[in-house]
Amino acid sequence: MKELIVARSAGFCFGVSRSVEMAEKLLSEHGKCLSLGELIHNEDVVGKLSEKGLRVITEPSQAASGDRVIIRAHGISKAVYDELEAIGACITDATCPKVKAIHKIVSRAGEEGRTVFVIGMKNHPEVEAIRGWCDECFVFENAEELRLWSDNNQSYWTKPITVVVQTTQTRSNFNECCDFIKKRCTNAKISDTICTATFTRQEEAQSIASQCDSMVVIGGKHSANSIHLAQICAEKCSDVQFIERLDELDVQRLDGYDTVGLTAGASTPAWIIKEVRNKMDEMKVNTAEETKELSFDEMLEGTLKTIYNGDKVTGLVVAITGTEISVDLGTKYSGFIPTSEFTDDGIKVEDVIKVGDTIEAVVVRVNDVEGTAQLSKKRLDAAKMWNDVENAVEDGTVLEGTVVEENKGGVVVNVKGVRVFVPASQTDLPKEAELGQLLKQVVRLKITEVNKARKRVVGSIRRVAQAERRERTEALWNEMEIGKKFHGVVKSLTSYGAFVDIGGIDGMVHVSELSWGRIHQPSEVLSVGDEVDVYVINFDREKRKISLGYKDPNGNPWTLFTNKYSVGDVAQVKIVKLMPFGAFAEVLDGVDGLIHISQIANRRIGKPEDVLTVGDVVDAKITAVDEDKHKISLSIRALSEPAPVAEAVEEEVEETAEGDALVYEVSEDGTASGVAPEADAE
Repeated sequence: MKELIVARSAGFCFGVSRSVEMAEKLLSEHGKCLSLGELIHNEDVVGKLSEKGLRVITEPSQAASGDRVIIRAHGISKAVYDELEAIGACITDATCPKVKAIHKIVSRAGEEGRTVFVIGMKNHPEVEAIRGWCDECFVFENAEELRLWSDNNQSYWTKPITVVVQTTQTRSNFNECCDFIKKRCTNAKISDTICTATFTRQEEAQSIASQCDSMVVIGGKHSANSIHLAQICAEKCSDVQFIERLDELDVQRLDGYDTVGLTAGASTPAWIIKEVRNKMDEMKVNTAEETKELSFDEMLEGTLKTIYNGDKVTGLVVAITGTEISVDLGTKYSGFIPTSEFTDDGIKVEDVIKVGDTIEAVVVRVNDVEGTAQLSKKRLDAAKMWNDVENAVEDGTVLEGTVVEENKGGVVVNVKGVRVFVPASQTDLPKEAELGQLLKQVVRLKITEVNKARKRVVGSIRRVAQAERRERTEALWNEMEIGKKFHGVVKSLTSYGAFVDIGGIDGMVHVSELSWGRIHQPSEVLSVGDEVDVYVINFDREKRKISLGYKDPNGNPWTLFTNKYSVGDVAQVKIVKLMPFGAFAEVLDGVDGLIHISQIANRRIGKPEDVLTVGDVVDAKITAVDEDKHKISLSIRALSEPAPVAEAVEEEVEETAEGDALVYEVSEDGTASGVAPEADAE
């Protein structure tokens, strides 16, 4: 053997270590006590405790009133607990806090009328204890058992189900069972109750086994977590020895292997691990590195290291649930950070942090009873941020934060945990604007004042906004050219046009550029706040003036008319205005033509309204088009049947009236210029 890789997580977990310490303390104070079942799944540890006065019993009835009874780490059912109390035993509860948490979950489920599913080993002490804290309960060892049972019990598919998992189960087995339950059951609540230390131990064992030619797993043959460790290693390594102590190690099997790995279950004491490790070390081809043994001893001692509130710690993210992130600190404490620290403003925790990431945090609260340490990344980030905030005053750095509160006279911005007050005058909002509209918005600001003693920080959003506007304005002017298109927002309306913000610069769209049709006010086309696409017609860089166009050049009604009609064509037109000399008719939207009074009917009429009414839709012949002045002459008479000749006078009139229609000119106010042919005849 050339190399030995030892798992950092090997040995007692917190729950086992806690129960052993409680038993030793009880024995040292009272000389003897009872254990309901083996305290942990390790004969050597149980044997040593027996020598000090610990006696194992299997039934509560074996205890008498006044006996001191310690409840093992696996826990007991509520019925057994009640029986011990009824006998009058003095109970010391060494149940692992992680297991206790499961008891609370299933107990609450029973109160809510929910059926409990336990993913775990049947008849295992921990699982049996869990079953004793709820009403209706079923235990499944794997997904296949679940499938077979559910096929025969379809009534449970819609029932309320609470799912928990034995603390020492493998993650893969639990996930496989959960996937099935989610597909089959419509009302299931799933709690991931796998112990963080167990998960870490399994992950590390899998990683080491994949690198080694042979693996040695130390643990009790009845220990669930040790059995799972051996199974996990066997999936990655073809040669695995599962032993309880040194005398079971087959050293000859290790001969010829280059790399060998060593791990141990949660109930394996440090002295057994050390004995096995030392024996394996003797077999190494190169034993010059004496520091490795010292390093291993230090790792074992490190698992008992105490941490305190306020300590800065570094750990490995080993699990992420809906409520907390579990962190391996390399100590006897299991660290956790509430997921709420990572999910501000709807952010998903999995987008911020992942299993396997290294994370720095500060210790907020240590729970020696449960062996947990609540951590906070936000507080550590805030402490670091103070230095950045102080430096930002000097160098003018622009910082980013979220507006979290409307305060008297301003708003509060959270900049990575540091509260920055921004006065109303520095928010970049108009004087009468509501400050509440900034809530939950991400803003950029400069720090203008810092008083660390008073924890007061003042900032300005306005300074940044003004600087950014100046930069955008200069950039726009540098890129300005006739015909360039912009997407803007209508800022204000006047009688002569609309002002549009095109990204920091206001340009004007004249009323004549708003529509191809006739409009009286810009408000007929646009409203303040509208988003519009405009283009540059002209600009003066020195005077900072821009003329913008809004109507689409491709939509020019005259172009549309000339593309569709020619002189001699017949068009369906709408009468829009009546004048003494004739009627104006709309040929296309935005294009009008004149039907002279002489061209309205095939007989003489006194005035246009004798025949036509505004709104009438009639057919008319296009008799003349002035391309330069965009004028059109129309004739209804040209499409009419000739009137019967009654008198010579009428014939003469008809002959006089015959001829081409007049091509007229109309001023902007609608006044026609020129004289009709009949007027000349008179």
